[in-house]
Amino acid sequence: MILVTGAAGKTGKAVVEAVAKKGVKVRAMVRRTENCAVLKALGASECVIASFEDQAALRRAADGVRAVYHICPNVSSEEVAFARGVAAAAEAKGVKRFVYHSVLHPQIEAMPHHWQKMRTEEMLFGLGLDLTILQPTAYMQNILGALAGVLAEGVFRVPYPVTARLSLVDLADVAEAAALVLTGDNHIGATYELAGTEPMSQTEVAAAVGAALERPVRAEAETVESWQARARAGGMGEYECATLSAMFRYYAAHGLIGNPRVLSSLLGRKSNDLGRFLRRSAARGEA
Repeated sequence: MILVTGAAGKTGKAVVEAVAKKGVKVRAMVRRTENCAVLKALGASECVIASFEDQAALRRAADGVRAVYHICPNVSSEEVAFARGVAAAAEAKGVKRFVYHSVLHPQIEAMPHHWQKMRTEEMLFGLGLDLTILQPTAYMQNILGALAGVLAEGVFRVPYPVTARLSLVDLADVAEAAALVLTGDNHIGATYELAGTEPMSQTEVAAAVGAALERPVRAEAETVESWQARARAGGMGEYECATLSAMFRYYAAHGLIGNPRVLSSLLGRKSNDLGRFLRRSAARGEA
């Protein structure tokens, strides 16, 4: 049995499904019971209700598992504390195998949520776990959130310059890598950077989206302030808004540059490129 924390999010769902497809039992940890039906449909053997603040519930979640895949809620100010709690529960139940879902380039202090993951990695290194760390770059799936503007205006809008170059990765590839690491026995002590593409400008991304939709699409930069106004109107909290704004400003200055060869080597095949992802999404009605 493998425990996946934070299983209700898109990453957790993808990892649960990928591990279950390998014939391994998965226990999905979520905060609310209404998430369990979807996770069971994706292959979870069990669904356990627990919050990261409840150590007793975390210990119940870790009871009888042989490995933990820990995913913190996105852009959380409690990243270190939550990971410490999950690791303590694992230790209490004699679980040594621990895989942490981090981020590409956590060393960058200018992006607070990246820096929190670096501090979490540092903490985990000191616990004597059989640890593996996965560091994915920005998901291709994030592009789907911009499709409303694309369909309405033919514009792929981003809160940083269209020349900013980002390496992307298909979440399906990340989940497959997670399943391989969790079910293999030769990944202890490894840290894997997971990028699926060479760095792409937003103009190149817009062209790929246009090709998938068979219509002209152009990239357009909006100000961070404009993005913030929409995010707040949509109910985003101030910490999340400030953290993501810092990330966009970093992207504007430096991009996010990864190398796809690590992921391809881990998967034993070429990682999915953006065109393949978009065609798959279009076939499913997601794009």
